[in-house]
Amino acid sequence: MKKKKYQIYCPYCGSPAVCRPAGTIHGSSVFEKGRYLYVCSHWPECDAYVAAHKKDRKPMGTLANGTLRHKRILAHHALEEFQASRHMEKWAAYIWLQGKLGLNESQTHIGLFSEQMCDRVVLLCRQAIKTDSQKVS
Repeated sequence: MKKKKYQIYCPYCGSPAVCRPAGTIHGSSVFEKGRYLYVCSHWPECDAYVAAHKKDRKPMGTLANGTLRHKRILAHHALEEFQASRHMEKWAAYIWLQGKLGLNESQTHIGLFSEQMCDRVVLLCRQAIKTDSQKVS
């Protein structure tokens, strides 16, 4: 099956991104086998990249520099903690997040979020978990 090519550009320097094996960035690792990233063509000077879906190599979001990648990881962790605290399915947690952020389904992907939006996700999730724990006390 031929993989579709996605034309994406770096939001930091405007350069095109290229699809590369994840090992190009992270080094060879058992966990990276078969994984791909879209990497700014000016990497490593511009350290922006984003993961690609294994099945079709579609980008999982927008290219992000180190700071934004870290904030997206924190946002994912916060949402997972919220989901676990409420014993929710992943889709239900995302519906909750859609409502809190006033976004539709296609807009509610952490891989598309800015640093500020990631900070907001973390805050909303922590507040909800704190509120839930106070109700139990």
